[in-house]
Amino acid sequence: MKKNFKVLFLAVFVAAASCSFTTKEFNDPDKDKLLIDLITYVLQKGHYDPAEMDDTFSEAVYVDFIDAMDPLKRYFLASDIEEFSVYRTQIDDQIKEKDLTFFNLVYTRYNERLEEARKLYEDVLSHPFDYSQDEIINVDYDNLEYAKSKKELKERWRQQLKFTSLSSYYDVVEDDKSKVENEEGYTAMTATELEEKARDLTRTSLKEYFEFTDDLQRKDYFAVFLTTVVEEFDPHTNYFAPPDRDRFDLRMSGKLEGIGARLQKKNDYINVVEIISGGPAWRGEHIEVGDIIMKVKQADEEEAVSVVGMRIDDAVKLIKGPKGTKVTLTIKRVDGTIEEETITRDVVELEETYAKSTVIEKEDKKFGLINLPQFYFDMTDYKKRNAASDVKDEILRLKEEGMEGLVLDLRDNGGGSLRTAVDIAGLFIKEGPVVQVASTGQKKEVLKDKDDEVVWDGPLVILVNELSASASEILAAAMQDYKRAIIIGSKQTYGKGTVQNLIDLNQWLRKNDLGDMGALKLTTQKFYRVNGGSTQLEGVKSDVVMPDRYSYIEVGERDYDNPLPYDKIEPADYEVWNGYIDFEETIKKSKERMAKSEQLALIEENAQWIKKRRDELEVDLNYERYAAEIERRKEETKKFDAIGEYDNKLSYRSLPSEIEMMKQDTTLREKRKRWHKSLSKDIYVEEAVNVLEDLKLNNIKAGKLAKIKN
Repeated sequence: MKKNFKVLFLAVFVAAASCSFTTKEFNDPDKDKLLIDLITYVLQKGHYDPAEMDDTFSEAVYVDFIDAMDPLKRYFLASDIEEFSVYRTQIDDQIKEKDLTFFNLVYTRYNERLEEARKLYEDVLSHPFDYSQDEIINVDYDNLEYAKSKKELKERWRQQLKFTSLSSYYDVVEDDKSKVENEEGYTAMTATELEEKARDLTRTSLKEYFEFTDDLQRKDYFAVFLTTVVEEFDPHTNYFAPPDRDRFDLRMSGKLEGIGARLQKKNDYINVVEIISGGPAWRGEHIEVGDIIMKVKQADEEEAVSVVGMRIDDAVKLIKGPKGTKVTLTIKRVDGTIEEETITRDVVELEETYAKSTVIEKEDKKFGLINLPQFYFDMTDYKKRNAASDVKDEILRLKEEGMEGLVLDLRDNGGGSLRTAVDIAGLFIKEGPVVQVASTGQKKEVLKDKDDEVVWDGPLVILVNELSASASEILAAAMQDYKRAIIIGSKQTYGKGTVQNLIDLNQWLRKNDLGDMGALKLTTQKFYRVNGGSTQLEGVKSDVVMPDRYSYIEVGERDYDNPLPYDKIEPADYEVWNGYIDFEETIKKSKERMAKSEQLALIEENAQWIKKRRDELEVDLNYERYAAEIERRKEETKKFDAIGEYDNKLSYRSLPSEIEMMKQDTTLREKRKRWHKSLSKDIYVEEAVNVLEDLKLNNIKAGKLAKIKN
């Protein structure tokens, strides 16, 4: 795979060199034109499936860029959009001609409207809000029309700011009640004082937001435009301006300081889409995937800043920060409840990103579970510590404890090194293909396990969920195609079947007097299973489907804009595992158990309840009804508390080698105690053990393979 990319890289390099990119004749304003030229050239020559830059492409850039600049539709007027629309189908031609007319017009008009909004919000917030009125706001901004006049725009600001203030009003009312009950001598605030305090919180938040925008320069908005252009090729192709490229490099090295979460903007809200194992958010169990970040407050500031409608880059700048500093986030949970979480920023603890195992004891039987958070490796020397060698070591230790079956937990594993996924697959099969890789302009490559050693030839179950992605999907798919493991988990995994490479744009320039050009993360390859199907969009379908709270939340590849399509190629020649005598029967038994499970029925009900709440787009701005709705939701969620109180009646203990380490490391002991407590409430682990018990080995043909003729 790396060899193929080098061939592609060389071809693009030679072609680009012949195009004589140089900055010798350029001055500062022309850097944008050079960037457009560079990026579009590399995209067309290096992308796995380059988009046709035509009128359809132009319309997509047009819509997405305006939406990125004004997601809540509270800056631009309908007359602005009408003026912009002249360029709706011309952007592709402008890009080819390095003409920035469309960008310049939108950027200039945005700054004008931004200045008008500064005065507008102060005017709106100078008047009290009446929360006794019957008023409803629709937060479906995607389908909201642009305001036709400045009067209509002011009314939109009034309604949106009332919505923001209502949330604060509820908080200050509840805080006031608490102080009356618990603080001797405290005098309750009047309704007028409470309303004014809530409005002041909103004013402070807006003031800080506009101060924040003062620091943004034209180049920051142009980076947004470039990102919009490249993401029309696919959602994983991104432009990194120089500071962003530095952050990307830091994250790849595992040294990024912050809260340890990956965020994505969707429907004008900042959504948590990944919790990084070993990070502070993960360690403190502060937030989870699906949560929405509403406000951000720094430790040295009294008021929080609302990030609703804020550009994702701007929100990230507020949330991230140096190690040891604290940030308080106002979180809207997946179930609709709103809470504050204070997180001490820190670096990711690399040790927690590594494989770890536990012995599961059920009556007189022992099973092993290996949790693998990601497919890691040492970028300087693969032979040093990597996911494959660590998993192998854990298997050997578990075998010494007498395990009779193995659970490999890939839930929430977002991927990593493809080579480690291939090597891990090789621990469970004698030899053969694991994944097929198609590269830009190259013949497909079949990555194989060439080592005939089988480290574990016993029963195997792999746990996955909607957040198992990329290399996780390759491993799970291979084990499923070989019928080597039974896959248990969500209806399907994430569905990311593509590979990206980071390309430094500066290397294409013979001479550069304009400074750092940034980098382009480019999709260059696509994964295929050994059976010929792609994991793109489709992911891996579990053999035994078990619902979870993410079942109806949009977190997968299929929920992005412009994903590459699913397709199929010729299967590889592979041989199915013939070590089980009751593979299909075991799956059938598991499905029957799941259909009768009250716990799973409750989890499914919770998942549907969450979806219903998240799909609600109208909010009542009458305080009494707003507060009553919050209380009603709290009551409704009480029935779901039983999900976290479940006990699977299994026992967990660390391996002897780890127990020795715990004598010197009390922190490790607490981490494992917490992990084991979490596993004891896990119905998915319980069912994995049930499946391992049901799987019977073919003692005559164990480990032998039956040839499949393709």
